[in-house]
Amino acid sequence: MALPQVSEFIVVSGNTLPNESKTDVTDKQTLLAVLQFLKKHNLKGTEDFLKKETGLQDTDVSQDTSAQTASEVAHALAAYKSDDDPSIYGDHYRDLKAFIETCLDVHKVEIATILYPVFVHMYLELVYNNHEHHAREFYMRFHGDQEWYYSEDLSKLATVTKQEHMAGSQIMENFKSSKFVLKMSRDSYTHLKRYLQEKQLKTLLNIIQEHLFIDVFDGVPRTKLQIDLASGGVLGEAAREANKSKVLYGLLKEPDINIPMEEEEEGGGEGEDKPKKKKQKRDPLLSKKSKNDPNAPPTTRIPMPELKDHDKLERINAYREALKKVKMGPNSLPSICFYTFHNALQGVTSIDVSEDSSLLCTGLGDSNIRVWSLTPNKLRAMKPVDELELIDKEADDVFERMMDDTTAEETKLLLSHSGPIYGTSFSPDKSYLTSSSEDGTVRLWSLHTWTNLVSYKGHNSPVWDVKYSPHGQYFVSGGHDRVARLWTTDHYQPVRIFPGHFSDVDCVQFHPNGNYVATGSSDRTVRMFDVLNGSCVRTFTGHKGAVHSLSFSPDGKYLASSGLDGHICLWDISNGNMLAQMKDHTGPVYSLCYSRCGSVLASGGMDSCVKLWDVTKVIRETDKDMDASIPSSLSVNESPSLLICSVATKTTPVLDIHFTRKNLMLAAGPMKTS
Repeated sequence: MALPQVSEFIVVSGNTLPNESKTDVTDKQTLLAVLQFLKKHNLKGTEDFLKKETGLQDTDVSQDTSAQTASEVAHALAAYKSDDDPSIYGDHYRDLKAFIETCLDVHKVEIATILYPVFVHMYLELVYNNHEHHAREFYMRFHGDQEWYYSEDLSKLATVTKQEHMAGSQIMENFKSSKFVLKMSRDSYTHLKRYLQEKQLKTLLNIIQEHLFIDVFDGVPRTKLQIDLASGGVLGEAAREANKSKVLYGLLKEPDINIPMEEEEEGGGEGEDKPKKKKQKRDPLLSKKSKNDPNAPPTTRIPMPELKDHDKLERINAYREALKKVKMGPNSLPSICFYTFHNALQGVTSIDVSEDSSLLCTGLGDSNIRVWSLTPNKLRAMKPVDELELIDKEADDVFERMMDDTTAEETKLLLSHSGPIYGTSFSPDKSYLTSSSEDGTVRLWSLHTWTNLVSYKGHNSPVWDVKYSPHGQYFVSGGHDRVARLWTTDHYQPVRIFPGHFSDVDCVQFHPNGNYVATGSSDRTVRMFDVLNGSCVRTFTGHKGAVHSLSFSPDGKYLASSGLDGHICLWDISNGNMLAQMKDHTGPVYSLCYSRCGSVLASGGMDSCVKLWDVTKVIRETDKDMDASIPSSLSVNESPSLLICSVATKTTPVLDIHFTRKNLMLAAGPMKTS
C-alpha cells in the first residue's frame, strides 16, 4: 500500500511550476535542475512524466551540469549589478533611518522592519560590484542597528567580502531565491510609499520592489511587542496567504473493534447467601468511538495499514489503560520517573520511548544504538529458521513459541551506522525501530531479530531526526539538506519530499491523525506539510533560534515548539496564529510532550529542569472574538502564571520526556560530567 504519485506538483524555491509545454529561459533552467535531481535519485517515473508534460527532450537534460550550475549562479547574482556611486548606499540608508525616526510612534515600529532586509541587500550589492572597502565600511556603520535575533545571520553575512564568496554563501542564496516577508498596516505602508515616491531613491526603490514582499493589511498598526513575537525567521514572517489552506486537524475515526465489556459483581440483596450476579459494565469508549469529528480527514484520504489481530488486541489494551489515566492540572501533578545514564563516555545523542512505555532506546555518539526493557520482560530474539519450521502455526501462543528464551537480555545493541546517531523512533507496534545518523542514512531495524533490515539513502548529508507515524507504515526524516522526506517500510525511495526551509531541518513530528508532518528548522521557523500532496499548509514564525522539538496536542488542534532560544511557542493549527509564548528555561529546550489528557505540557532542556505548563489556561484565556486575519488584533499569552511547577535534576540535561497511558511522566538524560 503506497501513496499515489504526485509528479505534476514540484516545488522549487517556493514557486509551483505550471504544466506548460513552452517555457521561457528562466523556467527552462529551473525545469532542467529538477530533472537533473530526479535523474540523480533514479526517480524514473516522475522524470518521464515531467518531460512529457513540459515537452523537454533527453538531449536538453544531458547537458553539462557544472556549466549549467555556473550559469544559474551568474543569473541569480546578475540582479545585484549596479553602476551607482558606492557612497550613496550609506547616504540612502541613513536617510531612510532619519525618515523613520520622524514618523509617528504608531507607524515607526512597523516601518522600521524594512531596515534589516534593506541593509542585507545593500551590502550584497556593494560586494557584488567589487566595492569591498565601501561594503566593509557600510557593514561596520550600520550592523549594530539591527535586531539582536539577526546576529547569527549577520555574522555569516560578514564573511561574504568578495564577489567569489557569494556563490557558496547560504545567506546570499536565501535572500536571492526568496523575498523577505514583512507585514504592515495600510496606514504605515502609505507613509513609506509616499516617502519613496517623493525622494525618488532609485537604489532603495529597486531593493524594495525586487527583494521584499510587504503584506499590507487593513487595521491599526502593530505594536513593537506584536512585531517582535512574530519576527525572527531568516526571511521574515509568514505571509497571511501561507496559512489560508484548510487543515483537517481532527482525529481519525476509530476502527470498529468489539471491545468486551468488563463485568462487575452485584450484591444479591439482603440475604448474604444469595449468589452474586454479574452485570455488564458500560464501556465509555463505545459511545466515544461513535462520534465523528467534522474537522477530521476521511480514513481513506491516505493509505493506512490494515489492523491485524495483534494490533486490535494492543488497541484494546491501550483503551483499557487510558480509562485509568489521571487527569492532570495545577492541582493534580504527575509523578516523574527519571532515567539517568551514567558513564556514557561515547555521548547520548538521542532518546526515545515506545508508545506503550515498555521500551527505551538511546542513540550514541559512537554510532551504536542500545535498546532497554523498562518492564520485567526481557528482550528476546526469534528462533533460527529451522526451529521455526517445527512450530505449530495454528497454536494460540504461536508468537511466544517463536521467541528464543536463551537470547533473553535486559538490553540489546544494534550496530550498522557509521556516524553518531541523531534520531530514533519506535513503530507503534514495537516491531521496528528507525534511526537517523550523521552518515546520511535512515535505517529500519527489526525488534524481533535485532538486525538491520533496510538502509534508506536519499539525504546524502547528516540526518538530524526521524519519527514514525502514529499509525505505522510511514516515517519521516529531516536533515542538513534542508528538506524532510517521507518514507514507507515497503519502498526504498522517499514517497514525498517536503522542501521550503532555508536551513537544516532539525526536528520532525507527525500529526496525531497521520495526515500531516511538522518540521522545525535552523531557519527559526516551523512548517506543516500535507502528506497527501506534499504541499506546505502552515508556516509559523516567532522563534529566535533553531527549533529542536515539536509536540502536537492529543486532540490535534495545537502544536508546541521549542529550541535554542529557550522559548516554548504554542500555535493554533486552525489559523496559524501563536497563542502563547512560555519563558522560564535558562537554556535550549530539547524535549516537549503533552500529557495524555492534553491539559499539561512538559518541557525539558539543557538547564537540567523539567517544567510543567498549564495549556488549558491558555485556551481558556484566548479571545474567541478576535479576527485572525488582522495581525494587530492578535494577542499572545506570556503570563508567568502558565508555569505550574519546575522540577530540577542534579546535573542531568533532559533529552526526552514521555507520558505513559496512565499519565506517569518518564524523563531521561545523560549525567553531565564535570
